[in-house]
Amino acid sequence: MSYDAIQAETVTIGGHDGDRIEAYQARPLGPGPFGAVVVIHHLPGYDRESKETVRRFAAEGYLAVCPNLYSRQGAGMSHEEAAKLVRARDGGISDEQLIGDVTGAAAYLREQTSSNGKVGCIGFCSGGRQAFLAAANVDLDAAVDCYGAFVVGNPPADAPLRARGILDQAPNLRCPLLGLFGNDDQFPSPDEVATLEKELSRLGKPHEFHSYDGAGHAFFSVDRPMYRPEAALDGWSKILDFYGRNLN
Repeated sequence: MSYDAIQAETVTIGGHDGDRIEAYQARPLGPGPFGAVVVIHHLPGYDRESKETVRRFAAEGYLAVCPNLYSRQGAGMSHEEAAKLVRARDGGISDEQLIGDVTGAAAYLREQTSSNGKVGCIGFCSGGRQAFLAAANVDLDAAVDCYGAFVVGNPPADAPLRARGILDQAPNLRCPLLGLFGNDDQFPSPDEVATLEKELSRLGKPHEFHSYDGAGHAFFSVDRPMYRPEAALDGWSKILDFYGRNLN
């Protein structure tokens, strides 16, 4: 069910190590109960695109929240300044912090009076890798990885993201995983996607992957040249169907 009335606002939630961090939440103005989604922002930061995704989930009938993963390093900065600082100084946030911040966001959503107790997560680009990481370490009911790079393999030496491959986390996957990828992407490449799918199948982990011809990295991003409307529209339909089956 779609909701034409939603409430969206900036809130403070608990994060890793008990820190209080900024987050953006939206919820449908209805009685519920609603499933919920943690939106993990991409490396460019806690930006308008990420907040639009939060509002879209609310309009689709979900509680949603996007924790500002750069709250600690970039307090008082614009999202562009904070992202630049975190990339240059830290190469992104640590995996431990990500797990703690998503755990806090999921707990915040479950505490809402209109929650049905089920929480999923979604991430794009670096957030896709982090969604996979969260699915292996946080109590979640569904996870969506949108072209998450470096789940398989490590970044190039000159990449701004200091991360390692996390394929070794696959045995710990706690919930169904939806993966959406572009066949023209190199991060992750089609071969890396195939390696991940093969490993999940070997382990018997519930998953479904979809890859799109003519689409590369960031094909969901409407304000970028990489946007591919046909792939993005089909991808959104896959996301909503997946969450409908796992969160409602």
